[in-house]
Amino acid sequence: MTLRIILADDHPIVRSGVRALLENAAGVSVVADVGSPTELMGAIEKYECDLVLTDFSMPGSQMADGLHMIGMVRRHWPKLPVVVLTMVNNGGVLNAILATGVRGLLSKSDALTELPLAVQAVSHGREYLSTSIRETLDTSHSEGGMPAEPALSKRETEVLRLFASGLTVSEIAAQLNRSVKTISRQKMDAMTKLGLKSDLEVYTYAREKGMLA
Repeated sequence: MTLRIILADDHPIVRSGVRALLENAAGVSVVADVGSPTELMGAIEKYECDLVLTDFSMPGSQMADGLHMIGMVRRHWPKLPVVVLTMVNNGGVLNAILATGVRGLLSKSDALTELPLAVQAVSHGREYLSTSIRETLDTSHSEGGMPAEPALSKRETEVLRLFASGLTVSEIAAQLNRSVKTISRQKMDAMTKLGLKSDLEVYTYAREKGMLA
């Protein structure tokens, strides 16, 4: 029986390489390859498939679109297995991805050697984490009891919450009647205190701390 896969990645060269790797594996057929979250949703609706293999972050959606995109797939097609390829190496973000119900999670650095194994494992109802992903999660867990998290000021917390909720720095400044420069500085100060390096990590932090409830 041929395993039908929909492939999604915003880089055409990556898609081409991954497609060739998959189609060289026995019993695998890529029925569609797409380059955005919107195209992925359309492909799932249009084509019969057994598994979705997708990049985590693709343009064409809101901040933290990867979690939003995967959540949409899981809600509309809950029985469809999803395998995610990513360059993310933050344990909190990786745990957030797994919490959506993703069955397979691979670092793009491991993809060439482990992708066929991951696809076969997930297609047979098993979970698969690539070598780099396991190492990152193990390190994250082992550091769980390390020094206490730096305290944010009330204003820094407020700015992070609003930003993670989807507002821009300019919109937050208007809502709180502060300057854009002040809001930007408070956001960056909060990220520095918490060791957050991207907007995606801000979203993940806020989600884990219940700031979006």
